[in-house]
Amino acid sequence: MKRFFRVFKTLLLVYYAYMVEYRAELILWVLSGSLPIILMGVWIQAAQQSNFGLSPTDFARYFLSVFLVRQLTVVWVIWEFEREVVEGKLSLRLLQPLDPAWHHVFSHVSERFARIPFAILLIVLFFLLYPTAIWVPSVGTVLLFVVSIVLAFSLNFLIQYTLALCAFWTERASSLQEFWFLLYLFLSGVIAPLEVFPPVVKTLALFTPFPYLVNFPASLLVGLPTNPAQGFLVMAGWIVGFLALNRWLWRQGLKQYSGMGA
Repeated sequence: MKRFFRVFKTLLLVYYAYMVEYRAELILWVLSGSLPIILMGVWIQAAQQSNFGLSPTDFARYFLSVFLVRQLTVVWVIWEFEREVVEGKLSLRLLQPLDPAWHHVFSHVSERFARIPFAILLIVLFFLLYPTAIWVPSVGTVLLFVVSIVLAFSLNFLIQYTLALCAFWTERASSLQEFWFLLYLFLSGVIAPLEVFPPVVKTLALFTPFPYLVNFPASLLVGLPTNPAQGFLVMAGWIVGFLALNRWLWRQGLKQYSGMGA
């Protein structure tokens, strides 16, 4: 256990130091996730002219929460892992007494600590410009939100890392992510909250993992109707399913790996 925490601390500090070297790039990464802020203006204007069941303030709070959720759950492991396989850099990781996946996990976690201060500054700026959207969630709501964020990040990471393992068989595993992102964009709640979707589309979407990556945590934070227990169970089920698939693909992929480019 002591060894685990020592490795945990070392990897976290190393990757954090690496991330803060590129503070200007971090700001650009934060700004690149500002799509929900842009969509917020569109939906606020639409809510003023039509009845969607949500007020303009509800839309403002929802999309601000979406912005925060995306900042906390963004994943890029597929591009990193694809490069490691194609360039043969994975060979060095395989020589270490640690599953290569942990390097990517701690890289992402460390980046969160470096990214969040910039995201908070943008949120504060938003509240200064739109003070009517200010709200204070209860302690229970915040705890549920934290749990949902941890599960959403874990699920998002596992999904993308599972797709990344296809790099053992193809040099462009990232093309799978591009197709997956289209479904993610429309069904996760990034474009619009599921409350405004037609009932049939909403029902079908809830059978997929997409709404639990963005819509579910965001809805918890702003207090939109949701079932926390059901959401957590569904997320846990998808995590277990993708983890099993991930480990199977990993074992099969290592049989195909030839260290090309090394």
